[in-house]
This record gives sequence, C-alpha cells and structure tokens, in this order.
Amino acid sequence: MHVLLTGGTGYIGSAVLRALLAGGSEVTALVRSDASAQSVAAAGAKPLVGDITDGAWVAEALRGVDAAVHAASPGNADSAAVDRAIVAAVTSAFAGTDKPYLHTGGVWVYGSNPEISEDSPLDPPALTAWRVEVERSLLAAEGVRAGVIAPGIVYGHGAGIAALLANAPRSESGVLTAIGSGAQHWTTVHVEDLADLYVRALAALRPGAYYLGVSGQSPTVNEMLAAVARGAGLPGTVAPEDVEATRARLGAAFADALLLDQQASGAKARAELGWSPQRPSLLEELETGSYRPQA
Repeated sequence: MHVLLTGGTGYIGSAVLRALLAGGSEVTALVRSDASAQSVAAAGAKPLVGDITDGAWVAEALRGVDAAVHAASPGNADSAAVDRAIVAAVTSAFAGTDKPYLHTGGVWVYGSNPEISEDSPLDPPALTAWRVEVERSLLAAEGVRAGVIAPGIVYGHGAGIAALLANAPRSESGVLTAIGSGAQHWTTVHVEDLADLYVRALAALRPGAYYLGVSGQSPTVNEMLAAVARGAGLPGTVAPEDVEATRARLGAAFADALLLDQQASGAKARAELGWSPQRPSLLEELETGSYRPQA
C-alpha cells in the first residue's frame, strides 16, 4: 500500500511513519521544509515538499497514492485551517475511489466524562471545539472511505504533554505543583501503541469509522506527579494549584483542556481491530522510564 502521510516529522506522525514502513507500506510524506524532507527520507519515506494548506497541491498528491493518514497538527491558531484544507482535498481526490483516509482527532472533544465511549455526547473545550465541525463534514462526505482516530494524552520517549508533569514546578523542599486540584483523570496512550492502531485502522477502515486511541489507563494528575516524585527521589508531596493560577501559568485555553476529567477504555478498537496496547504505562514512564530525570 502506498500511503500519503502528513505530520511525518511530528510526535504522532513520526511514530505512524515508522509503523507504516515496518508493516511494509510505501510512504510519501508531505513536509514543509528541506530539513523535514531530509528527516523523513532518512526514516525511509519519500518526501514531498509543499504547503499542506494548498488544497489543489494536496489533492494532486492524493491522486497518486492508495491511502492517506493526516497526523499533522501545528498546535496553534492554524490547526483548524490545516484540517479543513486536508479534509477538502481528501473529499475531492478520494470520492468514489474506495481509498481509505484516516484523520486525527482528539479525546478532549468529549469534555469531562468518567466513562467515555465513541458514542458519548460531545462537550469540547474552546481549544478543540473546531474539531467537531471538521470531523462531521468528513464523515458525512459521500463516497469517501474516511475514519477518525481520537487519541488521548499521548506519551512516550520523554515528549508530549506528559513532559509538563515531569517538569512540574516544585518548591525548594520538593513539593510538586499540580494542574488545578490534580484530582482530574487523563486518559492516556503510548505513542508507539497509538501508531500500531493507525496501521490496523487503515488496513480495515470502514466509511465513518471512529476510534478512541486510548490504552484504558486513566490516572489522575496527582497520581502521575507522585510517580514523578518517586522517580526523582522527592518526598512525593503534591500541592493543588488554584485554577486561575493554572490558567495564567499554562494559558487559559490549554489549561481548560488539561483540567478536564476524562476516563475511557478504548474497548471498541480492541474488539474491532484486535488492537492490544503493550507499552509501559504513563505512570511507569514517569517513575522509571523516559521522563525520569537523567543522572
């Protein structure tokens, strides 16, 4: 299978690139710079340099492949425009072809919920509210074999949002500062397990398919910070932070997303795709793995 991939140098996309290549796929990676082109070429993909918001250019690239995965996310005010441009190009180039397209969403669109499934009501924070309209338009497009994976908090290799916890503010006595009260749960997934899910979903994609990309492990922020403390040899005390102080420290929109209380099992992906997350949990990674301070 020849797959067009966006985000091949990003956190999620680079793991998806490795997984696709390991599974025997040929990958063309859309990139924005010569430096990124060199990076994906070194990984084994064919780079294609251009602007992914240029719908005509993306659509032309899509016509030359068998499938596509969108894993690029600027993580800023341009994110919505990028996703809309990619979806428009896919619905133009893939309509009526039966070529599979896998789009990246995010579990935050469900808001706070102790038992999230793919059918749960949506209640997105301001940071990701734009995703709802984009994903609905994609999944409603006629003649397009498209699906969405909505990852939880992605971790692994010492990167991602989990690094905020590993580098949490601490007092001189080693007391760590929580995000808000710290009682909120984060539903999590290792980036390599998530990449495995993308490969499985792409191979068996049904039109309109939607999967939560979560491991089933949803620790609280306080539990995760306690793991950080153990790994750093600190006393293990975690102090809550006033919500407005958290919003001032991290930015209001981002903080509001991190303050969501979410738990999910990811049972649908397991049942339908045979997905079985195997990597260490985030608690393990924070205490003894890639986020532990190096001597």
